[in-house]
Amino acid sequence: MTNEDDAVKGSAATAAGAGWRFDNSYVRLPETFYKKQNPAPVRAPAIVALNEPLARSLGLDADALRGELGAASLAGNRVPEGAEPLAQAYAGHQFGHFNMLGDGRALLLGEHLAPQGERVDIQLKGSGRTPFSRGGDGRAALGPMLREYIISEAMHALGIPTTRSLAVTSTGQPVVREEELPGAVLTRVAASHIRVGTFQYASQWGTVDDLRALTVYALRRHFPGGASEENLALALLQETIRRQARLIAQWQLVGFIHGVMNTDNMAISGETIDYGPCAFMDVYDPATVFSSIDRQGRYAYGNQPPIAAWNLARLAEALLPLLDADEDRAIELAEDALGTFPGQYRRHWLEGMRAKLGLGNEEPEDEALIEELLEQMHKAQADYTNTFRALTLGRPEETAMAGTEAFESWLARWNARRGRQEEAEDAVRERMRAANPAVIPRNHRVEEALEAAVGGDLGPMERLLAALANPYAYAPEQEPYALPPQPSGRRYRTYCGT
Repeated sequence: MTNEDDAVKGSAATAAGAGWRFDNSYVRLPETFYKKQNPAPVRAPAIVALNEPLARSLGLDADALRGELGAASLAGNRVPEGAEPLAQAYAGHQFGHFNMLGDGRALLLGEHLAPQGERVDIQLKGSGRTPFSRGGDGRAALGPMLREYIISEAMHALGIPTTRSLAVTSTGQPVVREEELPGAVLTRVAASHIRVGTFQYASQWGTVDDLRALTVYALRRHFPGGASEENLALALLQETIRRQARLIAQWQLVGFIHGVMNTDNMAISGETIDYGPCAFMDVYDPATVFSSIDRQGRYAYGNQPPIAAWNLARLAEALLPLLDADEDRAIELAEDALGTFPGQYRRHWLEGMRAKLGLGNEEPEDEALIEELLEQMHKAQADYTNTFRALTLGRPEETAMAGTEAFESWLARWNARRGRQEEAEDAVRERMRAANPAVIPRNHRVEEALEAAVGGDLGPMERLLAALANPYAYAPEQEPYALPPQPSGRRYRTYCGT
């Protein structure tokens, strides 16, 4: 049996009580990719938030997870049977600068098998120092962990591939940032935590055999059809490009801004990962930046598609030794694959924008119609989500552009365009409702919920999560959460939490 076969096979173990079924394969990769380590115990673990629907879908017992042993496992005080905790090694370009990184405050407990056989990573974030901590304390504050819980669950409800949050557990001990804050551990669920930066690490500090083992493992885990291809590295690159083109289009369509699109924050699986200084755009502006550390706007809303292409180019560079023995041929293969990204992204984005405007077929002038609407929204400082919400509800008079000659002209052309479709108006409206969320996690609502939760009142967060659970419902109780923030002279800022 080869090392690659052994890596994906693993050995199943069932943990009594909560229902964990660990079957760990990553730990069977070459040891260059990780360091084994147990979590550091905390003073007084207590469940703050538990995602019971997710727990049930994973075949876990929510009551057991809420219990003393469950809380101890989710905080890192007790390692569940079958888990093999480790810190993953990876590198990454952070704001364009290459660095050696790795899990500095997270540990992969192992891979859990859900009832339908789905394999997911179970990671503890904020579980203490690791060999990759780079001077950090390895801990996390309660507020940022609850933020990831809220945003990742909102993204899941929006239908966007994402890591998810199983639980946030308070530690009973503070962490020191600019001030003393209550500490917490997030339990994150992911298809895997293999990143572009994992391949960069293998290319820079591993052997070609290490790089090949990682490539085979990633293909078998995420793109099993590609494992039979003659050129495995090319298959991996092409599949990753496909998933990222779709993912970034989905971000753009709902106004999501990741905030820190470093190569270590791009998952090979195509899931959104690492919710640090992320936020959703209110007023439409391609230059929108929320992250306090993105001073040059590198990761602004409008830059996300080209940055994704840049990150994928770094993956291609790492894979060059496997693409072809002849370097010139390897570069040619990489460039050909990367050249497909803009077209794939644009196709997904146009499909999504057509759906947002109720267009069920394609016409040559559609792109110009879409771009003109966005230009008018930008000029009028229109709310992105609520503009499409108003059009969906048949209330164009509620948009910021209402009454202007330019908008009335656009409306006439849009109505004429829809009139050339054979579908009934009800079907068109349903398409628009399915593509335009009535609610998003508004920044002011998220901050309101976090402030209350850190202070001990979970009510606002629970109500926010309930409103976000079905963003396309257009239910009356969601109305308060659809309101944009009051005008303010202050720019909204988000922080990475480290």
